[in-house]
Amino acid sequence: MVKIRLKRMGQKKSPFYRIVVADQRAPRDGRFIEEIGYYDPNQEPSVVKVNEESAKKWLANGAQPTAVVAKLLKQAGI
Repeated sequence: MVKIRLKRMGQKKSPFYRIVVADQRAPRDGRFIEEIGYYDPNQEPSVVKVNEESAKKWLANGAQPTAVVAKLLKQAGI
């Protein structure tokens, strides 16, 4: 199954995340199919930037977002 999930990046204790489309069997920070946005919780307020066209394409093709990503997509208006 294909999932839309977060890939952790950044320094220790200062994370930011990329929103990626990946096979569910791939490791969290490992191989992915496409990067569709990013999420930076360190900014005030938090920054969420998503390529709306790619996100809608993957959701239409059956990709399942994780709980956190679903919340972020809703916040971004997708």
